[in-house]
Amino acid sequence: MKGLILAGGTGSRLRPLTYTENKHLIPIANKPILFYVIDELRKAGITEIGIILGNNSPDDVKAALRDGSALGVRITYIFQGEPKGIAHAVHCAKDFVGSDSFVVYLGDNLLKNGIVEIVQDFINKDCDASISLCAVPNPHMFGVAELDGSGKAVRLVEKPKEPKSNLALIGVYLLKPSIFPVIENLEPSWRNELEITDALQKLIEGGHKVDTHVVKGWWKDTGKPEDILEANHLVLDDLKPFNHGTVEDGSMIRGRVGIDSGTKIGPGVVIKGPVMIGKNCEITGKTYIGPYTSIGDNTVIDGAEIEDSIVIGNSRIACQRRIVDSLIGRNCSITSNAAIPSGHKFIIGENSIVQI
Repeated sequence: MKGLILAGGTGSRLRPLTYTENKHLIPIANKPILFYVIDELRKAGITEIGIILGNNSPDDVKAALRDGSALGVRITYIFQGEPKGIAHAVHCAKDFVGSDSFVVYLGDNLLKNGIVEIVQDFINKDCDASISLCAVPNPHMFGVAELDGSGKAVRLVEKPKEPKSNLALIGVYLLKPSIFPVIENLEPSWRNELEITDALQKLIEGGHKVDTHVVKGWWKDTGKPEDILEANHLVLDDLKPFNHGTVEDGSMIRGRVGIDSGTKIGPGVVIKGPVMIGKNCEITGKTYIGPYTSIGDNTVIDGAEIEDSIVIGNSRIACQRRIVDSLIGRNCSITSNAAIPSGHKFIIGENSIVQI
């Protein structure tokens, strides 16, 4: 079995971060989302993986993953270009897939319990496809599945105005090459995309068995800033504390905190976990880092308060303000200005949010 990860989306809902960074490389607990997906495929025994790339920073993805050997997998890059739907992306991988069954995994999705059970379930059953589902409170925002009494899918609808169930397709599809001729005969949807839900519905109408698997544990689609922060919260809940840095006397560390190598925690600093701090950071002054915060590599924090936030890295925060529920990109500087007359100074890109 092969794996296919879709990493070509534009990430428009995460701008301005995604003007310069592929959304699948945004870190959750200091680890890029895409790395979690690759880990889950490898745990399921899938080591031959195709990565679908688009126009948004494809070289950054290649630089981060290379040939995959450092992650225990073999990676083939497949260029989709302009995103034209999940089914279109799948068809771009026809030559890579060959005659093998394969897993399609959307590269911005996180599953608490991974896909080992999902893959094994598919192997053990005689079906042409299997879809993973999760009950959600807002099914109109997703592809939705209607099931019969045996749990078999009977109808799939993409973002229905009036959903007939609350079971959303979560972005993990197990398929056989029989899907390719179906995609080749699809018509674009109202979004002008080739929808995977339409392709799977065609399989059902053609008498093919499309099985279902309702996932256990949480699932997060990390498409918006608030989703990224919630995913960070969920992952940090399972943090096992460690300290590879230097913690000086006079600092206070409480709860589950991870401190990576080269990082220095100075006197007067208070850290209350769960908190993850990356490599070569410098945390000094009367700084407070509160629960559910991830601080990326090479970050300096001096005399600030920050909680429930992500600092991606290579940044400096030195302000007498409390920062909460924030997603701070690379190479940012947040400082105080003691000059008179007082005021706030901003250099803000498109689609930014500032609350003072």
